[in-house]
Amino acid sequence: MFSAEQNCWFVRKVICWRAVASVAWAVLLLPPTMAVFVVLSRFSLLHPIQWISECLSLLTSASAIFSFILLCSVVVVVGFFNLEYYTVIPSIACSKIDLFGQLLHPRQFVHSLAHCIMGVIVAWCCAITIGGRYQTLGSPCTQGDGGPQMCVNEYHLILLLAGAFTGYSHSLLGVIHNMNYVSFHTVQQYKYLRFKGTLPLVVKCSATQSLYSVRNYLVVYFFLGYVPKAWICKTLNLQLNSSLHPLDSIAGLLDLSLLYHLWITGTFLLLTWYITLLLFRIFVTEVYSFPVQSSFTEDAHQCLPKVLTDKQPVILKFLALQDMALLSQHSPSRRLEVFSLSQPGGHPHNWNAISKECLSLLADLTQRLVAHHDTVATNGRAKSQSTGSDKKSASSESSVTSGTEDLLSPRPGVVIRTPASALVRSLAGVPRSPLTAPFTPDLDSPFSFSSPALRRLARTPDAFSPVYGGLQSPHVMRRGPKLWSTSTDTQTNGSPPPSPASASSSTLAVSKPSLLAQFLQSRKEQLPEASSQALFADGQSHIWALEGLSHLVEASFSEDQFGVVQTSLPSILSSMLILQEAVDRHFKLPHASSKPVRSTCSMGDPSYKTLRFALRATLKTAIYRITTTFREHLNAVPMSAEHRKRLQQFLEYKE
Repeated sequence: MFSAEQNCWFVRKVICWRAVASVAWAVLLLPPTMAVFVVLSRFSLLHPIQWISECLSLLTSASAIFSFILLCSVVVVVGFFNLEYYTVIPSIACSKIDLFGQLLHPRQFVHSLAHCIMGVIVAWCCAITIGGRYQTLGSPCTQGDGGPQMCVNEYHLILLLAGAFTGYSHSLLGVIHNMNYVSFHTVQQYKYLRFKGTLPLVVKCSATQSLYSVRNYLVVYFFLGYVPKAWICKTLNLQLNSSLHPLDSIAGLLDLSLLYHLWITGTFLLLTWYITLLLFRIFVTEVYSFPVQSSFTEDAHQCLPKVLTDKQPVILKFLALQDMALLSQHSPSRRLEVFSLSQPGGHPHNWNAISKECLSLLADLTQRLVAHHDTVATNGRAKSQSTGSDKKSASSESSVTSGTEDLLSPRPGVVIRTPASALVRSLAGVPRSPLTAPFTPDLDSPFSFSSPALRRLARTPDAFSPVYGGLQSPHVMRRGPKLWSTSTDTQTNGSPPPSPASASSSTLAVSKPSLLAQFLQSRKEQLPEASSQALFADGQSHIWALEGLSHLVEASFSEDQFGVVQTSLPSILSSMLILQEAVDRHFKLPHASSKPVRSTCSMGDPSYKTLRFALRATLKTAIYRITTTFREHLNAVPMSAEHRKRLQQFLEYKE
């Protein structure tokens, strides 16, 4: 994960020690958690004195100490997997095929196998702790011939298999709910207060997930329980006890004591793992203060401007942006270091590095949004023109070629109109390569855009499109109906509608896809909201960039003695206004503005689902923060007429 040699200082001095501290605290919390499990597993309301004495004697026994050592090793391995698999940018599956591919990934297979084994170990420790009929795998029994034999203890076996099933379910749910995603809290709290406030939710999620896991496990064991039971008997040379009801039957599973012990074992297993995960999230996301500048050259790579501009691990980049956002708000002395000039030379290297990185982040997000919007429009155009035959496609290509020649050759009397959007003009040279495969709705559908104005906004003009610039060349218009045209438009443009005979023949020529092809195609269809979430998956970094830039610009009005910020003010305002136009256009797409559905109780952090809404609010707040500080002084800032008109809306509080 951290491959650069020069960045190993952060892994060695910060991340590893934070992970070790989280595991140490999880191990320290294991004895009270284990004591609660012992008390609840041996609960006896009719014999309270005997219940308490048995719990005390069990907690001090050798078996409990050995179980505690095994549980400590499990917690250490879980902490290692948390360190190895965590991410600050969630992996969002935009289709069911993508999600299926994540579940079948080799890394995920290793993760699931390891958690199955650890689930069996925890379940074995719980079986030893509960005692009684769950004590051992083999138990003496008397068969029909009267001789003593060793029979398999199905109660012990069902508990071990329940641990494996719970571990596997936990691994799969971790992929579905992005449990390896580590988010940064907006409100800074002490670690103890964060843990104390989240612990009730962890207990609730553990109990709820254990209940669902037991329900699913009983269904699986009812139909497939004989398979592991027969394999264990054959491998260990054990017999089946015919005098007892088999547990893979309705009569065997309707045992309230068994159901209770299965549920409490699963709750204890998930609680220990969830506490380890919670502590890891709290420790890793703790604020780290980077020095703005250093007097020693060997420590220059640890300074904030150097960390932001160099190629760094993602967690280091996020912590640096978080520190930059915090110092811009709460640290006047460190802000003065940002506004200071280098000696000798008198250059604002600190401010140039920080502002350049923040503007680069904003430009990258703007480029992705424009590319996503163009891809949606392009796919819609391809979809509307892909219903013809191959001959029609060939004629379309030839007409496009001729239309391109018409566009490139000057014509007298033709007025080429430029597009109205300043965003497209500003980003005309940006390559269109979306970050993720976006949702491609049917743009011909009346539910795609609610009005013709929004349809024209969503259609980004292409340099070789027949509608670009309002050209009316007959060579261009001959290639078929436009994207959002109707049959009447087609007749007006000179292309007659197809006859019923040709339409029926072309329909018959298209072969009906097989059931497997239809199934795969339905799974490949992209989830509309997921594609929007994937665009803003790293939105937290852009939120910090906006907050840091706007607060630094605001503070420069009274603290910038050398005027280093004033030279960057035009580019900062232009980048923010262009990004706001791109965000507004994105929210006019279908499903982009829909609120995410509240998920069930899970340890997965759903905050990434609302990052686009937080970024839109932060962007508007950042622009207002600058305009309310500078007011009439912004009239002296050079910018385009459209940007000045847009900025006037903020000055008049009309946005």
